[in-house]
Amino acid sequence: MRIGFAMCGSFCTFSQVFPVMEALAGKYELTPIFSHSAYTVDSRFGTSESHVRRAEAICGTKVLHTLEQVEPIGPKKLLDALVIAPCTGNTLAKLAHSIADGPVTMAAKSHLRNGRPIVLAISTNDALAGAAENIGRLLGKKHYFFVPFGQDDPQSKPTSMIADLTLLPQALESALIGRQMQPLLI
Repeated sequence: MRIGFAMCGSFCTFSQVFPVMEALAGKYELTPIFSHSAYTVDSRFGTSESHVRRAEAICGTKVLHTLEQVEPIGPKKLLDALVIAPCTGNTLAKLAHSIADGPVTMAAKSHLRNGRPIVLAISTNDALAGAAENIGRLLGKKHYFFVPFGQDDPQSKPTSMIADLTLLPQALESALIGRQMQPLLI
């Protein structure tokens, strides 16, 4: 099975995402895809270069990070599924409104032409505010599946939600057979 593993700019979750990527690499052929932010922004959670190197070492292939690199995913049927982890509120909004202006959203658009699953592991501070509408839109669209998610810090960040990344492998397996893993909210 060939799985695209796309990462967006929720840098605080990268330390939780990479171990899941490693686990999946033992079972699937992974193609790493980075958003513009994930590929270029240095943050207090590490340099973009270190994140790119780590993904390439885990997956054994170069990170795709341009529109030109990801556009062939659909026409050439390069993937059986696409994982987006972490999936930011910005990416949720673009996916919900069919905007494909970056490597991750273009990969999704290209991949969807084949009717194959996209697995979203959300990480957004406004899931119960501005992003709620976009989560709802995507829940109603074909071929989108979510890693179960819940509030990560209800007292300090009451609208923030994050996927339980330990459930990503199970959510991917469910998506590959066309099922949304349950329970969705944790």
